[in-house]
Amino acid sequence: MSPAHSAEDTTAAAEDGFDHLIHAPARLRICAALEPVREIEFGTLLSVLGLSKSALSKHISMLADAGYVAQRRAVRDTRQRTWLHLTESGRSAYQGHVAALRRIVGDA
Repeated sequence: MSPAHSAEDTTAAAEDGFDHLIHAPARLRICAALEPVREIEFGTLLSVLGLSKSALSKHISMLADAGYVAQRRAVRDTRQRTWLHLTESGRSAYQGHVAALRRIVGDA
């Protein structure tokens, strides 16, 4: 396990729904972008988030390893494209995490 991927990140969400894996800013933004859509093309997500290809790939891999994001590869316009979507467990974890954040900030 790499230092950037701690044991805390690999555990399921806490009982209150707070998810340390999703909480990292880039991964939270990825989940937020994927939550309202059926799927999105990697290049589009890259543009929306303004991350480098390597950074986005790293964060997508971490989310995919946790079972939160799935990838579909297809040829479009004669080029290989990667389409991403939240899995059911990813959608549930993201929604639980957002609910936990709302409880934390409460009446602030």
